[in-house]
Amino acid sequence: MPISATTAPAYPPKPRPGDRVAVLSPSSGLPGLLPLPYELGLARLTEEFGLLPVEYPATRKMGATAQERAADLHAAFADPDITAVFASIGGNDQLTVLPHLDREVFRAHPKPFFGYSDNTNLLAYLHSTGIVGFHGATVMCELGRPGAMHPLTTESLRAALFTPGPYELRPAAHYRDEDRDWADPDTFAAEPPVWPGGGWHWHGPERVVEGISWGGSLGPLSWLLMADREIPAGLAASDGGVLFLETSEALPSADEVYFVLRSMGERGLLRRFPALLMGRPKAWSRERPNSREAKAAYRREQRAAVLRALAAYAPDTLVVFDVDLGHTDPQLVIPYGGTVRVDGAARRITVTY
Repeated sequence: MPISATTAPAYPPKPRPGDRVAVLSPSSGLPGLLPLPYELGLARLTEEFGLLPVEYPATRKMGATAQERAADLHAAFADPDITAVFASIGGNDQLTVLPHLDREVFRAHPKPFFGYSDNTNLLAYLHSTGIVGFHGATVMCELGRPGAMHPLTTESLRAALFTPGPYELRPAAHYRDEDRDWADPDTFAAEPPVWPGGGWHWHGPERVVEGISWGGSLGPLSWLLMADREIPAGLAASDGGVLFLETSEALPSADEVYFVLRSMGERGLLRRFPALLMGRPKAWSRERPNSREAKAAYRREQRAAVLRALAAYAPDTLVVFDVDLGHTDPQLVIPYGGTVRVDGAARRITVTY
């Protein structure tokens, strides 16, 4: 029998091709410093998805204040001509924006929001406000991918944007986790190098878990935990749900991953989720250009850290490792606060967009 959460998620209305959509920088104003992937992403929003991107005052402004970024969010959600909101990219201080947000603006004008990484803050905020968001698809990273958007990313984003209902995820045959210089035009002229995906890796009981999703990028999630924001209200309806987590280009050590999960366990959070989707960990950065062997060792150590925490705090959890979500390419969009079904016997993952 499936294990499921009981509260029905509140999905905002879908946009349609031809609609105006907001492009904001709720975290970093990197579009102002690195215009090449950003302009490419804007063009693809129009050419591949038929949407008309609208920028706001802080979208290209490095160093924008938390109040300025909050004002952009309020303006985008309140505008009746805007039907979806995209983050340009992540950052590291979106936590400071949350105190300046007015929940009533979002409740009165629910819209699909797409972002991940530092945008975990806003996704958790929307979830605790009663609105389903979408973890994935920033303008600079996924839409601005060198060469072309990955077909799996395009298919997932198109479904999340336009098609309500179930969507079955499938593992990527190949993946990428190494980045080239975004300031170099040659970076965008060719497809990036990729490596065999290796499939997803399942651990735990062969049961079906269907429920509300919650989680995000582990770093920003740990900051929310430390600040004690969005966690209690956000998890009120999540018992029996699906936790999804991923790490970033910061390449946290296995110990760091374990310590965050241990803290979640001590807080009683891990046992609330009978299923966990763990994103394929990014194992390379420009600061740490690991070899293939070093990347493989890093992933093994991180997986062991996750299993160690679950053994102590949630030993019956069904876990799927190396899911194509978060800081990886291709990237599958995950509904945040939406319905996710994890079938341990059939080895299938289905999300509801």
